[in-house]
Amino acid sequence: MDLNFKEFGAGEPLVILHGLFGTLDNWQTLARQLADNFTVYIVDLPNHGRSPHTKGEFDYSEMSDAVAEFLTKNWIHECHLIGHSMGGKLAMQLALQQPDLIKKLAVIDIAPKQYRGGHEAIFRTLLALDLDTLTDRKEAEAYLTKNLHEEGAGTIQFLLKNLSRRSDSEGSGFEWKMNLSVLWANYPRILDKLEGNTPFTKPTLFVRGGASNYIKDSDFDVISQLFPNSNIQTIDGAGHWVHADKPRELLAVLKQFMG
Repeated sequence: MDLNFKEFGAGEPLVILHGLFGTLDNWQTLARQLADNFTVYIVDLPNHGRSPHTKGEFDYSEMSDAVAEFLTKNWIHECHLIGHSMGGKLAMQLALQQPDLIKKLAVIDIAPKQYRGGHEAIFRTLLALDLDTLTDRKEAEAYLTKNLHEEGAGTIQFLLKNLSRRSDSEGSGFEWKMNLSVLWANYPRILDKLEGNTPFTKPTLFVRGGASNYIKDSDFDVISQLFPNSNIQTIDGAGHWVHADKPRELLAVLKQFMG
């Protein structure tokens, strides 16, 4: 699988993995800032952005293999790795499966536990939107605003970044960049907990948003079991999208950790 990516800067390799419904562009600003000290790679994960779509079942182990293949193809033998939300779980899975590939690991606002969910309304709304008859992005925005108003304007704009117009050869209408139906079918696997036979003992940083409930104090035990050489930092005033809410603060924390 050839994952789509962008590359910035020079220095030791640093790879950033986005979250569910995301694309590499979500992290482009921070990537450019980190590129002062690293060669930064931002990657579209499988079934997202411009990376290949899969069929049927997939899980973190399979996504981990895809990222490992990306590292091998780009001659990256060891990297600093950052992952947010679903990308954070994927980064943890890769660290547990193939620790030799990672020098330092930073996980943004996610724990290795099983989650209850919370994206069901988003999935159902996006799947119900008739892309074949959609005339323009404003119509899509109005539809999402009507049905997902509780999610907020920021989330709606984030989701709309996945919408693209089909080329003439593919007919009229729009399409999702992400593989929406496969993501929905495998949503329970995205929520699932991680398991590892051997803990990842290299330096690991967990960053949580002070206004987010994704990493709770009660999660510290399971984190320390799998990642014993880890510490947890909280960025006050940030929600789950720490990189969007407090980008300067997150950048400072990451730079200090990565060295």
